[in-house]
Amino acid sequence: MSDEAYRKLAEALDRLPFGFPPTDSGIELEILKIMFTPEEAETAAELSEAWETAEEVAPRVGAGAREVESRLRLMLVKGLVRGDRRGDERVFSLNPFIVGSWEATMFRLEAESAHRMAHLTEEYVAATGGLAGIMTPAPAIHRVVPAHATVKSEWILPYDDVKALLGDARSFVLRDCVCRKQHDLLGTRRCSFPRRACLSFSPIDRPSGPDSVSREEALAFLDEAEAIGLVHTVSNVAKGVNYVCNCCGCCCGVLRGVVEFGLKESVAHANYYCAVDPQACSGCEVCVERCQVGAIVVEDGQAVVDRERCIGCGLCVTTCDPGAARLLLRPEHEIVEPPEDIGAWARLRKANRKMG
Repeated sequence: MSDEAYRKLAEALDRLPFGFPPTDSGIELEILKIMFTPEEAETAAELSEAWETAEEVAPRVGAGAREVESRLRLMLVKGLVRGDRRGDERVFSLNPFIVGSWEATMFRLEAESAHRMAHLTEEYVAATGGLAGIMTPAPAIHRVVPAHATVKSEWILPYDDVKALLGDARSFVLRDCVCRKQHDLLGTRRCSFPRRACLSFSPIDRPSGPDSVSREEALAFLDEAEAIGLVHTVSNVAKGVNYVCNCCGCCCGVLRGVVEFGLKESVAHANYYCAVDPQACSGCEVCVERCQVGAIVVEDGQAVVDRERCIGCGLCVTTCDPGAARLLLRPEHEIVEPPEDIGAWARLRKANRKMG
């Protein structure tokens, strides 16, 4: 089979709000060839963000409904498509590249394929501008949530309280960070942060697995993440958050956008900024070491914060001398509320990408 099925699939992925921009080199097609068999690519290329049954998709694929259903169910297990119920029927839609099918693929591949996938993805996002194409459009895919208790209680809203986000969740999973896994495969990891650092949760009781943790363990890990200097990021919505990534500036794709590629819009900043009291600051430089986006320098023995670069994570506040650093609420004209839910996010994203 020629590259045509993969080209059509790449176009379908780019039509999703998240995006999958093409490159001059066509390296994105090589990535898709690792992720999808030719038959899977042919089927997935006919999907969109809309939920459809296999019977509805089959005429476009040119195969029987039963065969398409079988393909889609296997692709669902692989994380290449999404699945839901519509009454008594199973419905499917196309899973985005990031956040979605890429992460699922990286965790299921055997070592040799995972290594190749890591190299291709790094070339796609870094060398050919794929990261900018995915991370630049507004609203951002991820937003920053400040470290617990670093914001005055009268300012903080539920979507900014990292522990409140767990809400009524009943099952919790702590998995490896796919970004650190990629850098381990590439041999380019510069940090010693734990790989197991991606916390997801669900309001439904799910069967226990090897990565399952209790609510108490989940909350304790969030404390640990802050203590060692990791930034909390979540999906950029006010309602429906179901994971907390714990990110570093050297591995995390969204923070690398800020640090390496100068993409200020790569992650939605929290609505706070760090302010330093020069009388209380000792110039110890701990805040410089902990800032994952390089927003703080020490000049003449005093910490100086670049407000434009500061993402409002609060990691500096948690370890500075009392009163030396604090998070302040940004002025009203700088405050950006996250979209209400994923539907509102998708509509805004498509409008800003001029997708009609």
